[in-house]
Amino acid sequence: MSEARSEGCRPGCGACCIAPSISSPIPGMPHGKPAGVRCVQLDDANLCRLFGDPQRPAVCRAFDFDIELCGSHRDQALQRIDILELSTA
Repeated sequence: MSEARSEGCRPGCGACCIAPSISSPIPGMPHGKPAGVRCVQLDDANLCRLFGDPQRPAVCRAFDFDIELCGSHRDQALQRIDILELSTA
């Protein structure tokens, strides 16, 4: 995600690239990633380097800003995605 490509996402949040587990391969993480682990494709500004790239996993493409999930700040988003992750494990 870059600022121009992350319309709707909270700039610098990156919660959806940290909190959930991802079982499909990610470039640089061939076995996916466990919940709570920062994706290697998340840059220093907490933006996805693969945003808009066909290599971006489908589960990542499914995440979109939703005030009910993302809350009003990054910490709320991390907490809410953690809860969702636990309820689907």
